[in-house]
Amino acid sequence: MNRDQKSTVVLITGGSSGIGKSIGTFLKDKGYIVYGTSRNPEKFKSFESFALLQLDVADVDSIETAVRHIEQKHGRLDILINNAGAGIMGAIEEVPHVEILKNFTTNYFGPIHVTKAVLPLMRKQGHGLIINITSIAGYMGLPYRGIYSASKAALEMTTEAWRMELKGFNIKMANVAPGDFATNIAAGRYHAPVREGSPYAKSYGNALELINEHVDEGSDPQEMAKAVYRIIKTKNPKIHYKVGAFMQKFSIVLKRILPDKTYEKLLMNHYKIK
Repeated sequence: MNRDQKSTVVLITGGSSGIGKSIGTFLKDKGYIVYGTSRNPEKFKSFESFALLQLDVADVDSIETAVRHIEQKHGRLDILINNAGAGIMGAIEEVPHVEILKNFTTNYFGPIHVTKAVLPLMRKQGHGLIINITSIAGYMGLPYRGIYSASKAALEMTTEAWRMELKGFNIKMANVAPGDFATNIAAGRYHAPVREGSPYAKSYGNALELINEHVDEGSDPQEMAKAVYRIIKTKNPKIHYKVGAFMQKFSIVLKRILPDKTYEKLLMNHYKIK
C-alpha cells in the first residue's frame, strides 16, 4: 500500500480473539485505523484493542451496515482481512448436513459476501487489498477434517480466480494459510461426538485427541500478525502464503512430489488409521 499507514483503514472479520485479535492489535500499534468484527460485540464490553463492529458473515445486511459505517466515517476502506472462520471435525458420514452448511457459510460463503460488499468502495477509491485467511489443511484432505479442508480449499481456489478479475481495478488479493496456532478455535469448533458403537469410534477418537494436542501446542498467533503486515507492505503480493511450523509447511511440498498413495499412507500413519 502506498498510502501513509496512519490513514490506512483496515477491516478484520472475527477480530475479537485469536488470530484476528493478534493481527488487529499489531496493525493498530503500527498506526493503522483498525476495525474488527464480532457477531455479538456486546459480549466484549472491556475490549479496548481496537474498534469492534457488529457483523455476522452469514448475514448480508449486517455486512453492508458495517461497511457503510466505515465508509461514512472515513470515506475509504483500504484493506479487508477475511479472518472469521470455524473449525469442524467428524467422520464425514456422521457430520449432520446442517453443520456442513454452517461451516461452509462461515468459511467460504462468508468471505465472499464480505468481499462483495467492500469491492464497490475499493473500486471507487482506485485501490484495495484483500487478504483471505485460509489454512494449510486446505491443501490436503485430512481425515475427520474433510469438511474443514474442503471449505478452506474452496476459498484458496476462488482467490486464484478472483485475483485475475480484480487486476484491472488495482485491487489485490492474497491467501494466507496458517498451520496450527495457539488460539481458542478448538473451543468454538463443531465436532461430531465419538459415538459408542460407531464404526469410526476408535480411529476418530484417536484423531480428535491428536488434533487437540496440535492446537494446544500451536505457534504464537503473533507470527500470523507479522506475516500479514509483511504482505500489506509488499507492492505485489503473491497468491499463496503459508505460515506455521516447518513440517506443516513441508507437508504441502511432500504432497506435490510424492505419489498420491504414498502421501495418503503418511497421513494415515500420522492419524493412526489402520
